[in-house]
Amino acid sequence: MKKITLFITLIFSIIAISQQKNIAVIDSFPSAIHTIPFKKNVHASYYSDKFNGRKTASGKKFNNDAFTAAHKKLPFGTKLKVTNEKNNKSVIVEVIDRGPFVKGREIDLSKRAFMDITSNKKSGVVYVTIEIVK
Repeated sequence: MKKITLFITLIFSIIAISQQKNIAVIDSFPSAIHTIPFKKNVHASYYSDKFNGRKTASGKKFNNDAFTAAHKKLPFGTKLKVTNEKNNKSVIVEVIDRGPFVKGREIDLSKRAFMDITSNKKSGVVYVTIEIVK
């Protein structure tokens, strides 16, 4: 009887841990978040690790583990919902820097934000939809 109880406890623990790991990726948002469409079908890339810890154009220190972004024109502090068009995974990021400075790219995401929405972890660019969070 003790072995069966231990086995059932182990199964439920594994299920609980696997569900907790999925919490980090934001697949859907509460209806309380209002967004305004900004751009569709644009390229997003992510910051190189060499920028980690450096000062951004807004004066904040860049952290590749935070949910931040660089955009050429949007005001610092703007919150954006960035959605991968292939898998519908989304993250909310804050604009803290200017860029990207590569032709054809609309937004640079922190590495964490990029990896949370991409399916192919080896990819450096993904097509996204950008919405402004109000």
